[in-house]
Amino acid sequence: MIQRNRGRFYDSEREVKDLIDEGHLEEKDNEGIEVPFFDFDSIIVATDNFSLANKLGRGGYGPVYKGKLQDGQLIAVKRLSSASKQGFREFKNEVILIAKLQHRNLVRLRGYCIKGEEKILLYEYMPNRSLDSFIFDREQGLLLDWQMRFDIIRGIARGMLYLHQDSRLRVIHRDLKTSNILLDKKMQPKISDFGLAKIFGGKETEGNSERLVGTYGYMAPESATKGSFSAKSDVFSFGVVLLEIISGKKNMGFYESEQISSLMGYAWRLWTEKRLLDLMDLSLCESCNMNQFTRSVHIGLLCVQDDPNDRPSMSNVVTMLGIETLPDPKQPTFYERRVPTNPASYSKLATSLQLDSIYESYEDGR
Repeated sequence: MIQRNRGRFYDSEREVKDLIDEGHLEEKDNEGIEVPFFDFDSIIVATDNFSLANKLGRGGYGPVYKGKLQDGQLIAVKRLSSASKQGFREFKNEVILIAKLQHRNLVRLRGYCIKGEEKILLYEYMPNRSLDSFIFDREQGLLLDWQMRFDIIRGIARGMLYLHQDSRLRVIHRDLKTSNILLDKKMQPKISDFGLAKIFGGKETEGNSERLVGTYGYMAPESATKGSFSAKSDVFSFGVVLLEIISGKKNMGFYESEQISSLMGYAWRLWTEKRLLDLMDLSLCESCNMNQFTRSVHIGLLCVQDDPNDRPSMSNVVTMLGIETLPDPKQPTFYERRVPTNPASYSKLATSLQLDSIYESYEDGR
């Protein structure tokens, strides 16, 4: 048990892991967390008692509301559903990690609240919501020209590099996807949802989970089949996100032919046929920088290679986004299976795969 000293911050990997592993989280504990504890009544006032008028949407773990604090600051209030699979440990994981991680491309946590069964997270308010609401919507997608999309890709890459290498903690996100990328008023990307994240300490480079966690379609093959994860499994997820951003198509549920049932497979075929421009979202035709586009596809394919050792690090990705000469990718195996559209069948698939967030994503329309 950590002996708390008022005013002390817990910065090392071991100290933060111990803080997360403790079986409680109360107002008196916030000395080591660095974000304020809010009482439930103040959240009721801020959201007008969670009124429908303030409801922004429903994420995988519960509804999200717009709120306004007494000082006029706008916030997004995530109220975790009692039926959610995100338990207390995941909630505490998110509270502590986001408080410890400060970067322009990570979402900022403004506070948290626990009262009885209520578990609530207060984030900075993002007026443009999530990236998936733009790139997978024909009308909204028109608002994102090539330069904006390329800037979003670079911002996500810088945020992931910070998590893996540059922060005071080394963190593996484990659930990077387009719906977990939020956009501020300037359309700058902010990585969110750290409930499944893991801290790596010392000389650790990879780990294994007894259950498969993440979202199918973004999970690296080694994560989906063996439960193993590393910085390179995050790189795989980044590659999928990159391909989705530039194509406007979802990897999950993509279907081109009997031979090609994933966006990755489609991108690989276009690579081999030297028809990469066919992958482009049609709304980008007038604004696209062709060199940046083909380089982005190239990087995406490098990131989704089967062997983690073949994938670049996020440091290399950030560098490659600005250079012309890149190594050739190897063909991925496109491990994805077709997913049924019937909710009952989808739930059965999620159960068989023991995934933490696939079914919630389906219910949210993602």
